[in-house]
Amino acid sequence: MIKTSKKIPRDTALNIYKSLLLPRRIEERMLKLLRQNKISKWFSGIGQEAISVGLTLSTKPEDYILPMHRNLGVFTSRNVPLYYLFCQLFGKIDGLTDGRDRSFHFGSMRYNIIGMISHLAAMMPVADGIALAKKLKGEDAVAFSFCGDGATSEGDFHEALNLAAVWKLPVVFMIENNGYGLSTPTSEQYACEHLSDRAKGYGMHGFHIDGNNVLEVMETVEKARKLALKGEPVLIEAHTFRMRGHEEASGTHYVPDVLFEDWADKDPILRFEKFMLDKGFVENKKDFEAMIEETDASFQEDLQRALKADVPTFDKDTELGRVYTDETPDTPSASINGSSSEKRFVDAIQMSLRQAFREDDSFIIMGQDIAEYGGVFKITEDFLGEFGKERIRNTPIIESGAIGAAMGLALEEFKPVVEMQFADFISCGFNQIVNNLAKTHYRWSPSLNVTIRAPHGGGVAAGPYHSQSVEGWFMQIPGLKVVVPGTVEDAQNLLYSSLYDPNPVLFFEHKKLYRSLKEATPDKAVYEPLGKAAIRREGTDATIITYGMGVQWAKAAADTFEKEENISLEILDLRCLLPLDKKAIHATVQKTGKVLLLQEPSITLGPLSEISAIISEECFEWLDAPLMRCAALDTPIPHAKTLEDGYMAEHKLEDKIRKLVHY
Repeated sequence: MIKTSKKIPRDTALNIYKSLLLPRRIEERMLKLLRQNKISKWFSGIGQEAISVGLTLSTKPEDYILPMHRNLGVFTSRNVPLYYLFCQLFGKIDGLTDGRDRSFHFGSMRYNIIGMISHLAAMMPVADGIALAKKLKGEDAVAFSFCGDGATSEGDFHEALNLAAVWKLPVVFMIENNGYGLSTPTSEQYACEHLSDRAKGYGMHGFHIDGNNVLEVMETVEKARKLALKGEPVLIEAHTFRMRGHEEASGTHYVPDVLFEDWADKDPILRFEKFMLDKGFVENKKDFEAMIEETDASFQEDLQRALKADVPTFDKDTELGRVYTDETPDTPSASINGSSSEKRFVDAIQMSLRQAFREDDSFIIMGQDIAEYGGVFKITEDFLGEFGKERIRNTPIIESGAIGAAMGLALEEFKPVVEMQFADFISCGFNQIVNNLAKTHYRWSPSLNVTIRAPHGGGVAAGPYHSQSVEGWFMQIPGLKVVVPGTVEDAQNLLYSSLYDPNPVLFFEHKKLYRSLKEATPDKAVYEPLGKAAIRREGTDATIITYGMGVQWAKAAADTFEKEENISLEILDLRCLLPLDKKAIHATVQKTGKVLLLQEPSITLGPLSEISAIISEECFEWLDAPLMRCAALDTPIPHAKTLEDGYMAEHKLEDKIRKLVHY
């Protein structure tokens, strides 16, 4: 039986009932279409409608909702146009991802809905970022993020809850506990009595509710929203049941029949019908039948139109053009004239960052120990005093949570910067980078201006976990930009350009260069589009193609060979590994006919393996010698200086150059 402490007017009750009914009737029709092969996959929320509908009806239009697979009621209750919604579900051109993703893997900024990805709990840190944006803007809005019981075991769940509590964010997390994570029962997922009890450990409010009682859901969400707006985040666990398989193909053979019998009696729509009859809001069951007919008729035209809609037509240029946003950054005009001074690599990075933060209040930097301490490499030293705690934000040790929050901030038009304490630790945020940041714009979203700064590289005897060069991990991920400066001026201007670029950028800063490399540069950074290589030295006998620390190795070697052996070496600095400047590669290969590929990472599948493939396929007729590579050993990077020296590519560079030139 449904009980409520509030008086529910008849019109409100009728609206709630129709809101519950619409996703149920749509789902039942989708199941038929699935059997007719007119839809590729379906994750059923039948029996769970009270949670998504109750939550959505209790929010304000300015609130964000981050739904999951079984939350069709969010979209219908937010009045997302059904034609476009159906086209999305059918993979048609008029879908909200233009056919680039399926099911509920999409969002709509117009309706403040941020779509899910397949990786569970990944959107919860994004909700933190959205909530932070609303808090910083002084807006009375809350981010509501859904997850299932299975997702509560994921790291992002815990990172998101912890960050929300520490930063006192206006966010509410809704767990739909339907008893199973695919086929794994909750008894094998957690040992606590209620998942909502976990809220206590994070200093949050926690509520355990009957998820099949729509009025209890609504009352709890209303209460949670008020708490969240006071900076008191909330975790709600809604107890419910999944009446069908995880998705239709998986079936339900692993579920005892008695559970279906018990939960059938708790069906949220049947319970609400009884409530309406008891209250006298309807006279008899024929009134329900009339509303069902009315509901079915309300979406038939849109459904039939969507079924007949066109499927996407593949166009290579269109698809490639969607990977990055084509927006032109709005950067302050800057003259390259004016004063110059000698700077270290680290000074140039700090100056560029400070300049951008002074120019644009939408820049925020997050990371471990970056506020009072100034970061382990002191890049943000004294930033806190100038820009304040709202913009210079220490985070807990949560690489994934910080990157996810950055995405949420970017959706609200902030320009977040995340500092990895060491590039090695970026692996802890890998999913947020490659599956959330990189793919979301291509799929459905506006631009995502997120910059991730990552100190990388060896030569400082820091051992296997503080010396890696991991930039190559990200070269195969469309949607990212990967920047690795090798000069002081590039550290200055390419970071500035990365900060303003409207796409996700990974900016790798070499730790050994921080305080060992000096150069006179202008005292104001200037913007340039990312993706252009640079000739660092003109030459005729052979080309060294490299980037980052390799530029300094190559320059030293080229000086030696010219002075001692009259050998003229050209140096092409890639500067950006993604996107690559193929034209510059083609030009230098055609000019010298001999190429040495120099990189700091280990040789197998390092960044320049891709350059080797490009040259072999596209420049073969210009080669006068085999392509040669100079790279580190295929071992983890060792700690002891003698071992590290032997590991590094620099150790064998002169021999490789001599072999190439005299081929």
